[in-house]
Amino acid sequence: MPDDEGLSRGLVLLGCGRMGSALLQGWLSRGLRPDLVWVVDPQPGDGLREAGVHLNAALPDAPAAVVIAVKPQMIGAALPQLAEKGGGATLFLSIAAGTTLAACEALLGAQTPVVRAMPNLPASIGRGITAMIGNARAAPADLRLAKGILSAVGQVVRLETEDQMDAVTAVSGSGPAYVFHLIETLAAAGIAQGLPAALAVRLAAATVSGAAALAGTSTKTAGQLRAEVTSPGGTTEAALAVLMDEARGFPALVNAAVRAAAMRSRELQGQPDRR
Repeated sequence: MPDDEGLSRGLVLLGCGRMGSALLQGWLSRGLRPDLVWVVDPQPGDGLREAGVHLNAALPDAPAAVVIAVKPQMIGAALPQLAEKGGGATLFLSIAAGTTLAACEALLGAQTPVVRAMPNLPASIGRGITAMIGNARAAPADLRLAKGILSAVGQVVRLETEDQMDAVTAVSGSGPAYVFHLIETLAAAGIAQGLPAALAVRLAAATVSGAAALAGTSTKTAGQLRAEVTSPGGTTEAALAVLMDEARGFPALVNAAVRAAAMRSRELQGQPDRR
């Protein structure tokens, strides 16, 4: 998170829904002074006024950054009111899904530094991962500022091209839903084998979260960890023979699911599927 000096001109948060609120909480918990934050939201949630931020107040003339956290369909109405702050002095950081750099530039001006980012739901507990890409006007200092702002809710990675954002959307943006569905189906399978429902859900959720934590901290690859759990001729090997079936197992299903999500992401932006 940038220090107060780096954001001394102010940080504007446009939209304070689920993701905007997660970012705000992350900034404040990391020590950013509330008086350096301006929140613009027509329906502010409970607690915002007590947080000490500027709420729906006059904005600074040239804030260090504006974080666009409104819903994609609101971009056209929300950004023109901030167009006067485009042109170079202020970084615009958009986390609006499906909104391209070109779309932001069209509303803010081609000389405006813009960073497009895709966080995911675990950002709400500070465990998210966000991918970002800047436009041609985003200088290294702008990218460092954007990374600092986004790191308040988890890890941040840089993309090489904006085209990669569709795959990011399909893998990490939509990915939490796949994991939740895995927990659902794993619990349902346990119930089918005789477990009480509450116990099956608890076992499934703890197994998935524990395995994910291990994969995230281990120096071994996911494949190596899988092999360590799989004893020859054992129960895990029997299960994996089904799950790893090339025609109807995880590889085929997950590849098809991620492709469908990526294709839909391109469709929503009016782009053809090039893969």
